[in-house]
Amino acid sequence: MRVGVARFSRTLFFRRVGPTIMPPLERMMTVLTRGRVPLSGLLVPSLVLHTIGAKSGVERDSTLMYCPEPQGRILVTGSNFARDQHPAWTANLLKNPDAAVSIKGRRFAVTATLIPDEEREAVWAWIEKQWPGYRGYEVASGRVLRIFRLTPTEPQRQ
Repeated sequence: MRVGVARFSRTLFFRRVGPTIMPPLERMMTVLTRGRVPLSGLLVPSLVLHTIGAKSGVERDSTLMYCPEPQGRILVTGSNFARDQHPAWTANLLKNPDAAVSIKGRRFAVTATLIPDEEREAVWAWIEKQWPGYRGYEVASGRVLRIFRLTPTEPQRQ
């Protein structure tokens, strides 16, 4: 199933249609499940990232796919459906790295760190071990994708 979802998510069709249809569908699912299950979470590991807007100062929520790392850390990649611009949430994290995530209805604080150039290849290898071909988004976008490591700043309850 994961291979099929990964393949479909990299198609030109999905990259064109996804940005239009996914946000309203995610909002509908949030209402139906009271925020416990993102629509994308039915197919891929998903979270809601809560950031402070870089320009507005207002809390912003973004539903994202993630790759778990050891010690409870989380990797998120600013693929933006392979568009040529970075998603706004990446600018938010660059300006204010203190954020929060919600996974399966549990919200906890995190600190975001942009992956440095010397660590990018190892991080991409880890991501692609879980999602083969995901780096294709970077090639298709024509830009270097921002990858952030989200480190929990408080103990997580099970």
